Amino acid sequence: MCVPDESARQQIEPVPDGVRVLVWNGGDDVPEGIADTEFLQPGYMGGGEAETLLAAMPQLRVIQLLSAGVERWLPLKPDGVTLCNGKGVHGGGTAELAVVGVMALVRRLPFFLGEQAARRWTEVTTDDLDGKRLLVLGAGDIGRRIAAALEVFGVQTTYVARTARDGVHGVDELRSLVPEADILAVAMPLTDQTRGLVDAELLAALPDGAIVANIARGAIVDTDALLAELQAERLHAVLDVTDPEPLPEDHPLWQAPNLIITPHVGGGTHGWERRAYGLVRAQIERYVAGKPLENVVGETY
Repeated sequence: MCVPDESARQQIEPVPDGVRVLVWNGGDDVPEGIADTEFLQPGYMGGGEAETLLAAMPQLRVIQLLSAGVERWLPLKPDGVTLCNGKGVHGGGTAELAVVGVMALVRRLPFFLGEQAARRWTEVTTDDLDGKRLLVLGAGDIGRRIAAALEVFGVQTTYVARTARDGVHGVDELRSLVPEADILAVAMPLTDQTRGLVDAELLAALPDGAIVANIARGAIVDTDALLAELQAERLHAVLDVTDPEPLPEDHPLWQAPNLIITPHVGGGTHGWERRAYGLVRAQIERYVAGKPLENVVGETY
């Protein structure tokens, strides 16, 4: 198997007998035996070296990512190679950030922090979550964690996914559901189907004062359309991801009202590496034992 750096090699140990761990991330110093690699764990949030890695590994059978998103690797994956994502590694931290952001806006924490900095004791009445209607785009690990946390405070949840199933509406029903949503949480993977899904028409259908929380991928939400709604002070938003990303320092989103921006740090908590390499270790053990792998990504992801 191949991992991107020495730290990764150390964290996945011990590996099953007979497994040789090579360290390489696509640089000029190619280790001997790389052509025999069957199991690849590339660098987290990387991807620039993907083509180089794949070209050097004709015997590759499994790609195990540490991220939930797979949009960089899915179109490059050779036939016959199983692609697995990092579902469960970042779900808790990412959901936490979405929930914190939503609660901060509902209880007007940005306003109070400004008053604190100015040493002003300003008493105002805020909203609360009880009875709010949450529409979650994405019924996977992260979306369900967001819902579970907010439901404790009396929030009512509706799920939308690319494919309808029991308890989950399909994307084709989205526009009819949006007018009833006080909170729109975007927790879907970025695909051709979801790119630009939250567009000007959909945003315009949200009720006044609704909150858009995007902790998935920036390109799912139309940036210009969201910016217009924020500048009109009609909507509020929590963005851990943006389009473009990183957000340029002169981008007008920085100055938009009713907005909390974090720099794609949802899953970047202190515990992520322990969970991530625990997953990699478990996956290589399954692979060696001939057992089914977890988090397998289908072609229709």
